[in-house]
Amino acid sequence: MLLTIHPEDPRPIYRQITDQIKEQIMAGLLRPGEELPSVRELAAMLRVNMHTVHRAYQELKDQGIVLMRLGQKVRVAANARTGAVREEDRARLKEEIRRLSVVAYHLGLSKEDFLRLVTEVLRADTPKED
Repeated sequence: MLLTIHPEDPRPIYRQITDQIKEQIMAGLLRPGEELPSVRELAAMLRVNMHTVHRAYQELKDQGIVLMRLGQKVRVAANARTGAVREEDRARLKEEIRRLSVVAYHLGLSKEDFLRLVTEVLRADTPKED
């Protein structure tokens, strides 16, 4: 697992960690059941505070993406890739899409161009089913 923290990124560090782990799961680089580094190990690798890594892992656990059990390594959840979308997650996703559509509008993209771009990204970033 290779993660990189970008100081110029406006997202908080814990969010950079969660987003990169999710991206690696989606790309198939992290598979269900695979162990992640401990909080201490990842904090040392990234040179960040252990509380930051713990917050990232806790967020991933709350979203059902990883499993955390006392005395055991953090693991990618079996359903991390195919888990059902909860209503609150769906609402959060809709809000992100709205935000992106506003950005696209102000960049001068038509609705059709925006949809084409979203389709292009989904085709490029979505792994083939096993």
